[in-house]
Amino acid sequence: MALDGVTLAYLVNELAPQLIGARIDKIFQPEKDEIHLLLRQQGSRRLLLSTNATSPRFHLTQENKKNPPSPPMFCMILRKHLEGGKLVSLSQSELERVVTFSIQNYNERGDLVTLHLHLEIMGKHSNLILVDPTTNTILDGLKRYSHSLSRYREVLPGRAYFEPPSQGKRPPIEDEELWRKALYSEDLEHPLTGALLALFAGISPELAREIVIQAGLATDTLLHQCGDIDLSRLFQAYRRLSNPEGVPEIQPCLYYKSALQAPPVAFSFMPFQQYQELRLENAPSLNDAITSFYQSKSTNNTLESKRGSLRKIVQEQHAHFKKKLKIYTEAESKAMSSLMYQQWGELLTANLYLIPPGSAEATVENYYDPALSKVVIPLNPYISAIDNAQHYYKLYNKAKATLLNTKTLKEAALEELTYLDSLQVSLDQVSSLAELEEIHLELVSQGYVAGKHLKKETFKPKKGRLNTKSKAKTKAPKESIHPRVYRSSQGRIIYVGKNNTQNDWLTMRKGRPSDLWLHVKVIPGSHVLIPLEEGEEFPDDTTLEEAAALAIYYSQARGSSQVPVDYTHVKQIRKPNSAKPGMVIYDQNWTLYLTPKQEVLERLLSSEGQSD
Repeated sequence: MALDGVTLAYLVNELAPQLIGARIDKIFQPEKDEIHLLLRQQGSRRLLLSTNATSPRFHLTQENKKNPPSPPMFCMILRKHLEGGKLVSLSQSELERVVTFSIQNYNERGDLVTLHLHLEIMGKHSNLILVDPTTNTILDGLKRYSHSLSRYREVLPGRAYFEPPSQGKRPPIEDEELWRKALYSEDLEHPLTGALLALFAGISPELAREIVIQAGLATDTLLHQCGDIDLSRLFQAYRRLSNPEGVPEIQPCLYYKSALQAPPVAFSFMPFQQYQELRLENAPSLNDAITSFYQSKSTNNTLESKRGSLRKIVQEQHAHFKKKLKIYTEAESKAMSSLMYQQWGELLTANLYLIPPGSAEATVENYYDPALSKVVIPLNPYISAIDNAQHYYKLYNKAKATLLNTKTLKEAALEELTYLDSLQVSLDQVSSLAELEEIHLELVSQGYVAGKHLKKETFKPKKGRLNTKSKAKTKAPKESIHPRVYRSSQGRIIYVGKNNTQNDWLTMRKGRPSDLWLHVKVIPGSHVLIPLEEGEEFPDDTTLEEAAALAIYYSQARGSSQVPVDYTHVKQIRKPNSAKPGMVIYDQNWTLYLTPKQEVLERLLSSEGQSD
């Protein structure tokens, strides 16, 4: 839900008692469009003021972001005028999306003055402006602009401050007759949601829909289709939802798409019927609901931005090796067609006495064909028959060398493509910035991304694991590696690697020789591990199927049906020397074909983090 005027009014009413009287200890500007005020009053609080185009807002937060090495100019202005000051009032202009913070502080001459910090929440036009109310002069704005950008007003130091242009909407109306009269001033062919949005202050599209829904009407109902009873119900819903002064207590909520771990998709100051299909979670306060929603949104935006950057690198490398593979395949095909030159050379050598000098071609009997068919061999008339035969031998040897070299190059390109596919799967399933950082370090270690040289971390089997090829010393597992941990419906632990580095650690270090290992057949995906008790060969069937469902979910086969999942004991797995991260081989295995059930997956995914 948008942070509309009505929701802002509820937030102002909730936070005013906590903020009024607080002292401003410090001011920071961690982002170009975000200010943090550190307030002190019976403890310390951090007030966030954001003018971000997609999420302008204000609320208390505990998030402590990293600040730039030197503070921006606007931050310096705020520090000069507001640090040490006292917040004396917090107000909203009717139900407009403009919140004013009145702050008292001593100026350079030692006089006590009051300054206004206006937070204007208006989408891409959002701004934070410091004003001297005695002269109505702008001291500075977070976003400066002149008449070249806005004919209505300038936001520059020394200019007069003008409030954003009014939209001419009506404040909350308590009298039903006046309310109806205002409603009927709108075009009767307009939908009810559009009429409410256009006429009354503080209402967002979501709130307009909710008013109509709680009145028992369809959201596409037109104004002229409403009878007297419909309008009465509509007015009651309007009063209940759009008048912050008339609602003594609110019930803040967050909404999620499913039981799976995911960021909230909406919030509201009380339960909304339009979100009844979503999972509802009550919040202790409206500030908590807004904080959770926007911090999750901010984290998700940052996550998607960094994921996109790494995905671009992987896709570019994938296209590069795919192009190489195409070149190798074409070269191999051409070389295969050149293998016949060996036969031509031998046939020419066997028939030298039948070929006159200066011939452009030779028709000879093909003794490689049981039917002894005739074959026509093109010749260079300017050289002898034996030289033509030698020429074809050279073409054959070149083709044979090409096939030999191309095979190695083609296998290497295929290995790179398979590895890049596994990286793509890991990137698609990343859920935190820490996981992205692990993948970034992996890309650096593999030379795909420029960066400080990192020693490649290879996880060899623990001492006692069957591996006759490797004599390298084993390394202690990194404590920073934390794979996904789930509980089966039978209470068994199931581990799932989040990326290739974790897959190697999980299989080659975490897993014991007798533990059961699962992976989707041939397709890139996560390694899955089921720890087994001593003497136990397999877990129960339910746990096995649920682990296979997780292997499918965390693979390129997510959403497919009848997916083959290989499972074997860890002692059967080997990691070849110089193999890419996450790449292992095994000789003996069983295969399970499974179509994961959504309800099983949801239960499993909701159990994440339930370790021993």
